[in-house]
Amino acid sequence: MTDQTAGTTGKTSGMNVNLRENGMLMALVAIVVFFVIVVRAMLGVDFLSAQNITNLFLQNSYVVIMALGMLLVIVAGHIDLSVGSVAGFAGAVAAVLVLDWHWPVWAVIPAVLVVGLVIGGAQGYWVAYWRIPSFIVTLAGMLVFRGLTMWLLGGQNIGPFPKSFQLLSTGFVPDVFGVDKPNMTAIVVIALAAAAIIWIGWRARQRNEAYGTAQEPVGVFWIRNLIVAGALMFVGYKLASFRGLPNVLVVMAVLTVLYAFFTEATTTGRRIYAIGGNLKAAKLSGINTEMLTFLTFVNMGVLAALAGMIVTARLNSATPKAGVGFELDVIAAVFIGGASMSGGSGKIVGVVVGAFIMGVMNNGMSILGIGIDYQQVIKGLVLLAAVIFDVYNKSKS
Repeated sequence: MTDQTAGTTGKTSGMNVNLRENGMLMALVAIVVFFVIVVRAMLGVDFLSAQNITNLFLQNSYVVIMALGMLLVIVAGHIDLSVGSVAGFAGAVAAVLVLDWHWPVWAVIPAVLVVGLVIGGAQGYWVAYWRIPSFIVTLAGMLVFRGLTMWLLGGQNIGPFPKSFQLLSTGFVPDVFGVDKPNMTAIVVIALAAAAIIWIGWRARQRNEAYGTAQEPVGVFWIRNLIVAGALMFVGYKLASFRGLPNVLVVMAVLTVLYAFFTEATTTGRRIYAIGGNLKAAKLSGINTEMLTFLTFVNMGVLAALAGMIVTARLNSATPKAGVGFELDVIAAVFIGGASMSGGSGKIVGVVVGAFIMGVMNNGMSILGIGIDYQQVIKGLVLLAAVIFDVYNKSKS
């Protein structure tokens, strides 16, 4: 192969990588712009009002939280169909502990997280050490924990919850500057987050250059990061003019940073990707594939339990039908965000973008009065398009 041909191939590969990484972000921007225009034209309503932006975070927090764990499961080459049922069961357990057993909230939260940990460990054990397909194990779990939720609640809703528990979902960070409106805490935190994103991205770019890794054009880098920073500042201003930072937004942001660091900057995180990329090679290189697979399911169980408590707090009631269909939105968010069906690839930031694509679509279609039947059709087509996009780009790489 000549140098010219090699250079052309490298550039083409780099362009495909950049397209995969930036495609979903562009799609999110396009979807938001579409709903801004259509909702304004049809209803005269501001789609990006402070209240609606806040609702987007409150309504979709569970998807983002569970998608972080689902990414690790899928990257390792598995799937978890039980997350919706586990979330519903966790909410039911929280309801019994708070309302029937009168436990304090500070004790209920860690107790329910431990329940999720045990559930994830039980399912991960069969997948990792007995090599039973995760599809079968978690399908069984979906049925088991749906039934246990109905049994625990006696087929009835339980509520309402005390304010201290509701703060998990409906609470807001107070303004430490005492200004109230606009909430200066929200503006300062979002501004720092935007600056941190640009700085981290630039440092990563410098590291890649030092190692000779193919880079996207510097103009593309700055355009993408300035769009992200500008969008964050806009959202921060809107939140500051309403009630400030929702508690769930802080939880999502902290978890996103932690999981991004874990997957990109730790040996354990890289080993999980190695398992999904080539299980036999990972095993031969000395990686404890069984333990890491087991831990991905443990982690998924904990996050499902956390999401279940947040949803229950938001609804102010534990219901036997809580969590139904959650697994579909979570799995769709992961694949829309760029994760590979065969495992071994996918990024935390992409998953978050994928989750918000699903959330914006749900919110926009609901505002427009589109029926749930059509909503399901549209979301299914979007998911199919995302998978086709991934397969096409891989074939061109």
